[in-house]
Parts: sequence; structure tokens; C-alpha cells
Amino acid sequence: MKFFLDTANLDEIRQANEWGIVDGVTTNPTLIAHEKGVDYCQRLKEICQIVPGPVSAEVVGETKEQMLKEADRFLGIARNIAVKLPATEQGIRALKVLAGRGAMVNITLCFQAMQALVVARLGATFVSPFVGRLDDIEDPGMNLIRSIRTIYDNYGFKTQILAASIRSTMHLIQAAEIGADVATVPYKVFAGMLKHPLTDIGLRQFMDDWHKAQQAMSQLPPNVV
Repeated sequence: MKFFLDTANLDEIRQANEWGIVDGVTTNPTLIAHEKGVDYCQRLKEICQIVPGPVSAEVVGETKEQMLKEADRFLGIARNIAVKLPATEQGIRALKVLAGRGAMVNITLCFQAMQALVVARLGATFVSPFVGRLDDIEDPGMNLIRSIRTIYDNYGFKTQILAASIRSTMHLIQAAEIGADVATVPYKVFAGMLKHPLTDIGLRQFMDDWHKAQQAMSQLPPNVV
């Protein structure tokens, strides 16, 4: 399973990229708003210079024509831009055009399997089911990942399942077990992927024992050492 970082913050992207496992980045209007006053296209350009993998740029237009106009602007920024379109009728119309041009497209706000089936038939590069938001309304989000995986495997669709709205490491584990192709992860969750209290306890114990051993060695007579 590939890891995308779900952020528009350059410091977070640089720090996570040092791990060597960041395969791409997803952005959206909310993440850009958190950056306060940042020009979206300029920020996308900066992100693409750090991460060579797909960088999702989300449109905000409501019509096919508006979406395509934004998409043309985004695609001119860098070769690794993926245009992010909503799973709506207008978004699907824009997807048909962009996929026909060979552009990378990420269909976002996917909440049911039929949306995923339609966009796969039209050649979407990614589909982004929102796991956490479904959990919020007591509809287990991983059931949607599982359903899409089954449908795509049944028919050999190449569209990649990009698990989104990830809230925890457990979400990542479950997505990997089901077979999601990608998970896009907030920096806080990404940074916690290697954390476990028993790892911390064990490390402290090893270090304490090491220091005790060094102290014991320093108290031995020189000829013994």
C-alpha cells in the first residue's frame, strides 16, 4: 500500500518525505485555508518540487466547464499533478474529458460503491472513499473499501483505491488488510505510524540496562577492564 500525505504544509511534507515512503500528496481547499493566505497554485508548485509522485489539486468549480478550466491551470503547474474532481454528475463529465486526454484524475468525496464503479469505467486514476466521515455517521467506512475492492477485482479495473479521511493507524492497518492501493494520511497519523507504548518502554529499559552495565564496567579495576 502506498502512502500519500494529506496536507498542504511544506514543513510537514519535508519532514515526512525524509522517511522515504511518501509516494504522493493530496490537497483540498480546507487544507489550503489552514495555510492562511497561501496562493494555491504556488503551493502546488512547491509541493511538486518536493514530492515527485502524484499531487492532487482539487477543483472548486460547480460545472464541467469551470472544472476543466481549473484543471488546465493545475496541469500546467507540473507533470505530477492529479486533478481532483468530485463524484458528481458534473465531475464525471469533466473526468471523461480529462481521462481522454491522458490526465491523472482523483475522484474525491466517494461515499458509495456505485460512484466508484462509474469512475473506474471512465478511467479515473484514483477514487477516494472517505472512511472517517462514514464512521462519523455510524456507517463503517471500511465496508466501502471492501466493496470497491471486490468490484474492481471482479472486473479488472485499474483505478486505484485511495483510502481517504484516515483518522488512525488502525484505519491504515484495516485498509492494508482489505487491499487499498493507497492511503492518504494526515501528518499527525503519519508521524505516529511507528509508535507503540511497548516499543517506548522496551527502548527505555534497554537504555537503562546499558547505562547500568557501563557504570559497572567503570568501577572495575583497570587490570580487569
